[in-house]
Amino acid sequence: MTRRLAPALLALSLAAGCAGPAKLAERSEKRLAGGDHWQAWTLATRALDQAPANPRARLAAAAAAASISQDWQRRIRAVAAADSMAAAGQVLEFSEFRAGAARYTTVLVDPEWSNEERALRQGAARVHYQKGVAAMAAKRPKRAWLHFFDTERFVPGYRDVTTRAEKTYEKALTRIAFVPFSASSGQASLGREVAAGWRDELARRMTPPDAQFTRILGSQAVEHTMTVSQLGRTSRQEALRLGREAGADRILWGAIGGVNAETRLHLFKDSIARRMVEKGSDGREVVRWIETPIEVVARVRSVTVEVEYELIATRGGATVARQRVERSSSARVVWTSYAPEGDLASYRLVADPVREADPARFRDVEGRWHSVCGEKTTLRQVLEARRSTRSGARYDRNVLPRIIGGAAFVFLEDLPPPEDLAYAALAGAWEPLRDDLLRLDTIDDVDLGVAALEDGGR
Repeated sequence: MTRRLAPALLALSLAAGCAGPAKLAERSEKRLAGGDHWQAWTLATRALDQAPANPRARLAAAAAAASISQDWQRRIRAVAAADSMAAAGQVLEFSEFRAGAARYTTVLVDPEWSNEERALRQGAARVHYQKGVAAMAAKRPKRAWLHFFDTERFVPGYRDVTTRAEKTYEKALTRIAFVPFSASSGQASLGREVAAGWRDELARRMTPPDAQFTRILGSQAVEHTMTVSQLGRTSRQEALRLGREAGADRILWGAIGGVNAETRLHLFKDSIARRMVEKGSDGREVVRWIETPIEVVARVRSVTVEVEYELIATRGGATVARQRVERSSSARVVWTSYAPEGDLASYRLVADPVREADPARFRDVEGRWHSVCGEKTTLRQVLEARRSTRSGARYDRNVLPRIIGGAAFVFLEDLPPPEDLAYAALAGAWEPLRDDLLRLDTIDDVDLGVAALEDGGR
């Protein structure tokens, strides 16, 4: 039964999507008569999108809008009797609907509605304004700004709310500076690069509307005042001092633990087949498969590293967030001295006739190939990499983005050093810190138990 109905339902759906303005207007009238004014509105506006001057569609849109308007006014009045703030929120939504509907029709309201709407807006603006003033007095500038913002939403230009909001916002901002992480491996550059990468990534991401009050300070905020020895290892107290001197409200201080590395060597040694097409004595094409010995060496290095960070309030030194994160990374480098000739598409791990006649042999060769070169690495990819590399391919740090991006293999003779793979592992480990910053974004210092700055103290 369902199978017989499916084509019919699909046809009806397509017909609805392709209906002309007159048909859409007719369906809108039926929907409104059935009490579904929102669907009636949708159908009427679709008709007007197709034919803006269609008189039947205009009438249908006006009728649906009038029904929506009456229902909305009724619901707002009912809510206002118990909760004027909730009713004021509905007023904003109703106003937004009327503004958007203006391109199709004029949404009619009751004669007394303007006064009722104004009163609800004024009441909500007054409540938010008073809460904002009280929040500022309680040293909660973030909460205050949010209330002043809502005040403006209900009544733009209410009293002196614009001026108050501007002054409050400056006090509400939380400025965060980063100091280079210390690295137990003794590689000071690793700590600097990881901290800088986190800082730059979060500076791009911690922006409104996701992060309303958090601001990440640039590299010059701290590093230009640090000594060479501090760049390698900064104590907690030094980090706090540097943060205060930079005008930061928070300082991110952290340490990278030991880098645990494991290296494995793999060898694929077999023959590969090359398809050759020649003309026989009778002029017909003859396919020959030539087997060629090949050795492919793969080295795999896996690294596990841990980083611990602490987000510290520069006033008082309280810890507002702390996490320990472990990350892993690996790199597979592949190398072969075999130099392919001709069309690379003609090469196979096993000749096609052998593959058909002896599938077990093919599975064995393919399994050994993937165990050495990686599950997603093909013979052609390795041969293409070999052809594009005219001489020995030594490790270059420019390949790190490929490793960070999860490349199946990199065609090199050398493996990246453990410190570079540690950086690759930690490059994307900023997510827990982002989550901490987003969680703290709207929380005032006083609610975190952090001493609030006095007026003019920045």
